[in-house]
Parts: sequence; C-alpha cells; structure tokens
Amino acid sequence: MTTHRIAVIPGDGIGQEVTPAALEVLDAVGRRHDVTFAYTPLDWSCARYRREGAMMPEDGIERLRAHDAVFLGAVGAPGVPDHVSLWGLLIPVRRAFRQYVNLRPVRVFEGLESPLRTAGPGDVDLVVVRENTEGEYSEIGGRLHRGFPEEMAVQEAVFTRAGVTRVLDYAFGRAGRRAGRLTSATKSNGIVHTMPFWDELVRERAAEHPKVAWDQEHIDALCAKVVLDPGRFDVIVASNLFGDILSDLTAAVAGSIGIAPSANLNPERAYPSMFEPVHGSAPDIAGRGIANPVGAVWSAALMLDHLGHERAGAEVVAAIAATLAATDVRTPDLGGSATTEEFTRAVIARL
Repeated sequence: MTTHRIAVIPGDGIGQEVTPAALEVLDAVGRRHDVTFAYTPLDWSCARYRREGAMMPEDGIERLRAHDAVFLGAVGAPGVPDHVSLWGLLIPVRRAFRQYVNLRPVRVFEGLESPLRTAGPGDVDLVVVRENTEGEYSEIGGRLHRGFPEEMAVQEAVFTRAGVTRVLDYAFGRAGRRAGRLTSATKSNGIVHTMPFWDELVRERAAEHPKVAWDQEHIDALCAKVVLDPGRFDVIVASNLFGDILSDLTAAVAGSIGIAPSANLNPERAYPSMFEPVHGSAPDIAGRGIANPVGAVWSAALMLDHLGHERAGAEVVAAIAATLAATDVRTPDLGGSATTEEFTRAVIARL
C-alpha cells in the first residue's frame, strides 16, 4: 500500500465544489491500485484574505513543503483584485517550488461538440507546455508619479537561458514521447530582444532532439491556425504569457474551459508539484452545485501520473471519456442538467 500526502486548497467559488469531486475519484481509483491519500485541508482563499489580510499564512510555503503534491480548486472572488489573489497564493507556490512547467493537455472527447466544425472526436489531442516562473510575469517593475498626468507603469519581461532551456527540454522530451511534433510560439518580428533569444534557444535545443520535427509560429498567426486547423498540433511550447493565452484558447476549441486541467510541475521532483483545473472560481454559478468537475478530475489524473501511477491516471481519463461517450450525463456548461455530484457519480461508476 502506497500513501501520498496531498495538501488540498479548495480556495474560492466552485473550487469548493469540484475539489471534493476530484478527491472522491482519487479515492475510488486508489482503492483499485492500493494507493491511499492523506489529505491536509487548507482554507487559504479570498475569504481568508478578507478575514486576516493574507491569502495564506506567512509559513504557508513551509507547510506545503512536506507534501507530495498540492491540489488547488480555484482562487478569486468579487471584491478582491485578481493580482491580490494570484500573487498571494498561486504564483508564490509556483515559484517557491520551481514549478517551471505548466502542462495543459487538450482533447475533443466523443460526445462533446467543439465549436469548430473541423474538430471532431479524435481530431484534436495536443499539449500546451507553458513556461511558468519567469517570462512576461516577472516581479520586476513598478509605478511612478501615481495620480499625476505623467503617471507610468513599467513591467520587465525576464527570459533566462536556464529558464528557457529547461522548459524547452521538457517540451521536446514530451513531443518525443507523443507524435514527435513541436511548435514554438514566438513574436520575434515585433519583440526585439526576448523573442529572438527564445528562438535561438529553440534552435539550440532542437539540435539535441533530432527525432522531433519542429517549427515556430508567431503568436497571432498561431492563434488563428489553432482555430482553423487544431488537429495539426501535437506539443506547443510557449512563454508564460503566450502559453497562458493559448491554453485557454485550446480549451475553448475542445468545447468548454470547464473540462481543462493543468499541472504546475517541478519535473525533477525536488519540490511538490501543484494540480488545478483551469476554469477559475466562477462566482456566477458558485454554490449551485452545477459546476463541471471534469477539469478538476482530469487534474487529479495528471497528479496520479506525476506520482508514478500512470495506469491509474489513464483509468480516470478513460472514465471521463466513457461517461461523455456513453451517457447523456452533462453539466449545464456542456448542454445538460446534471449536478456536479451526478456527473462525479457517473465517472466513479465507470471506474
């Protein structure tokens, strides 16, 4: 029997609803594979921020360090600025634990209709690999002359050789284990320093992965091609900002952002990795019990993969796929009327 220590942060909004669903599925598949999970529930959230003035306690990072993984539901709430909620919890965890890969798989499941007529089941199966700790989302910069006509804001993008190289090597390695195709997102025709540097490093790392075919696309053209011909892509690697945008776009191509999972990975496993659905806290539907749990459940499957239980992770994804293909159980965002609990029960039944 293997036991993993999981820090659980349901967070805000529908995070409180989809997180228990994901844990139920984890426990169900764990019983099949002699794996148990010791959960540490943490109430770190915007509600805590309103109460105590911080999203998490001062020793929050140290409290997470002893766990094998972190499972996050969602953060964000009306009245709390997004930069407060994200920079008070999500981003510090990513950086303290060197989670430099943000992995977002995307596929069109049988039984779900993509908004694109060219994207049927089996046509789209790709992965976005996003650099997760530097790039355009650096902390360097500031505001000057606040409140005056000449007020200004400066935000510095930071691309290091070490930071770019390690995410490129991960992406090329991932492509080598998949269909062997990689696309690099760039904008070197307009961004004069960082993007040419990114392109140079892509060429350098490509030479170390000769079995992977690769190309590069300017981000604006790439977004258009993802819509016009999403089936051509296998692995897309991108900077922090470009990867953030692309991963939401590709999730929409798949039919709903509610089904999109993500993994914030420290590939060396020197620190805990963190797993979360992409959909955010969705305050407009929070508390109604109708949130789509697929993104959270699929994120749990990614966590199983990372913890060394690939077969169990594959069974969870197969159960999601079978539920969508063989039943009419759908949450409202997918055109149905099922509750979060009803959909979760259907997935567990497939396990």
